[in-house]
Amino acid sequence: ALYMPVALFVAVASWWYSGDVVRFLAVLVIATPCPLLIGIPVVIISSISLAAKREIIIKNPAILETIGKCTTAIFDKTGTLTYGRPSLTGLFPTEAYDSDTILSLIGSLERYSRHPLSGSIVKAAETAKLPILTVENIQELAGEGVSGLVDGLKVQVTSRKQLLVRKPELAGNLPPLSDGLECVVLIDNQYAALLQFRDEVRADSPSFVNHLRPNHAFNKVMIVSGDLESEVRYLADKVGIKDVYFSQSPEQKLDIVKRETLTAKTVYLGDGINDAPALTAATIGIAFGQNSDITGESSDAVIMDSSLLKVDELFHIGERMRRIALQSAVGGILLSFIGMMFAALGYISPVSGAILQEVIDVLAIVNGLRAAIPPKTLSDY
Repeated sequence: ALYMPVALFVAVASWWYSGDVVRFLAVLVIATPCPLLIGIPVVIISSISLAAKREIIIKNPAILETIGKCTTAIFDKTGTLTYGRPSLTGLFPTEAYDSDTILSLIGSLERYSRHPLSGSIVKAAETAKLPILTVENIQELAGEGVSGLVDGLKVQVTSRKQLLVRKPELAGNLPPLSDGLECVVLIDNQYAALLQFRDEVRADSPSFVNHLRPNHAFNKVMIVSGDLESEVRYLADKVGIKDVYFSQSPEQKLDIVKRETLTAKTVYLGDGINDAPALTAATIGIAFGQNSDITGESSDAVIMDSSLLKVDELFHIGERMRRIALQSAVGGILLSFIGMMFAALGYISPVSGAILQEVIDVLAIVNGLRAAIPPKTLSDY
């Protein structure tokens, strides 16, 4: 904002003092702010290129400038801080059904779901060599699970919370809460079984979470999950997070993210369709992996390789981009200002000024291209 008024002042002052209009023209030629107009976009494009090489898709380039200013990190649980590959550890059918019947029905239905637990169910059914049944009228609504007509039976896989909201009288029929993930099965609108799972914490989750505060100036780290309290607190204790929200619907996740974003710039990291609204509401939404097209569309960046290392690399690419952009802008403007002084004193003609300005532009562009060259390391944990 001050550069052009200062440049005009120097040009007019040199003309007024010397009476030579050539000095006025020479100053204006050198004062052209090309380091800002050309150098900065080059840094941004180079950083996007580097991110793509690291399997990080930048959909909103503005986040590269903002990511270093975020002070609140919000994580979904399954598939982000955990591997997202929970295994089926228990199946508890009612007396009306046996385990193989339940597993065959839901294994056929879950083949069409993108929920993190679906793969575990399908894998368990395949391991048991159970038949794949015909599935029709499939529906999967965020926060409500998946349902469909399987071999003539209406089958729905949902959460304990959703079941008790609609049928609170069934609370006494369910097994007690336990550590781990779970879902319930309804057949023809009747409770039929409960399934229990356990997801493994990523090996680098504790070190990644613990380095956010000292290395990236995050003041607050949170978990906002739709899973049970026992499972979420188990993970939080493992990785060292104190701010925990559990059993949250997509709408509740959205409200929490909106509230946090009002007080600080936020980064939300999630991998499922339930995270899409929250990804949109956060200052920066990062989609983890390729589990959902909707999640990818709702985010500002997509981590193609499900690795927390790539998230840290995104932080460093953004911080590095800001640093190199500042060098190009300040360095280019400083060189232009020095050139303006020499032009004002009559040492540089307009033609020489134009050549000098091109040299400054090239220097700013070459410096900006450094952002595309990967450094020795892009991570610090």
